[in-house]
Amino acid sequence: MTMATDPHIEFSTADGVCTVRIERPAKRNALTGSMYAALAAAFIAADADENVRAVVFTGNPQAFTGGNDLADFLHQPPSRQDAPGFRFMRALSDCRKPVVAAVCGPAVGIGTTLLLHCDFVYVANDAKLSTPFVKLGLVPEYASSLLMPACLGHVRAAEWLLLGEVFSGEQAAALGLANQALPAADVLAAAQATAARLAALPPGAVQAGKALMRGANRAAIASTIEKEAAVFGAALQSAEAKAAFAAFLGR
Repeated sequence: MTMATDPHIEFSTADGVCTVRIERPAKRNALTGSMYAALAAAFIAADADENVRAVVFTGNPQAFTGGNDLADFLHQPPSRQDAPGFRFMRALSDCRKPVVAAVCGPAVGIGTTLLLHCDFVYVANDAKLSTPFVKLGLVPEYASSLLMPACLGHVRAAEWLLLGEVFSGEQAAALGLANQALPAADVLAAAQATAARLAALPPGAVQAGKALMRGANRAAIASTIEKEAAVFGAALQSAEAKAAFAAFLGR
């Protein structure tokens, strides 16, 4: 099978660490269906490569990702479970190798919810994390309705998922969504250092440890992703969402 590629997704491996980078600076690293397909392929390839012991997932110094490219998203909404966005979700959440995220700039929508599926998260102090689903007439996705309350507590999660509040990297680290908040120039190096430490450990033990930590929630996560997707799809066709998107795109 030919690995899906996209010019905005960079994939490289060195010294046991695979780096997956989103590189579309002109659009704040907004994600298209083609980019999701390439991201899914990258994580599947990293997971299958015996030489890969850890994965670094990052964007560029200006943005981690601005979330979905709305023009692409509205043109081809994810109506099926085999849509590229859902393939990416499964590839990341099923990855046996530890994933270390390095986040600078905005991390919008799935740019924040995907962090719940990473094993280590390093953020810039001034990074801006947000999940503005409800503001667009939609609902939380990527099992965030399950994982975010478990991570932050219900009342804090409601600020993110219902109010769509924007949080800084410092706040995200203080709340437990990230390991550490750092100056932007130091974020990628911190993620790479952690990935290098992981790559130097016995890989079977690392993967078994991750599997034990993640295993109890796997069925619940998969079920929640499906439930959210059904509600999300219905909401996308609602008058509320259509009005919200029209207002957003008309700004």
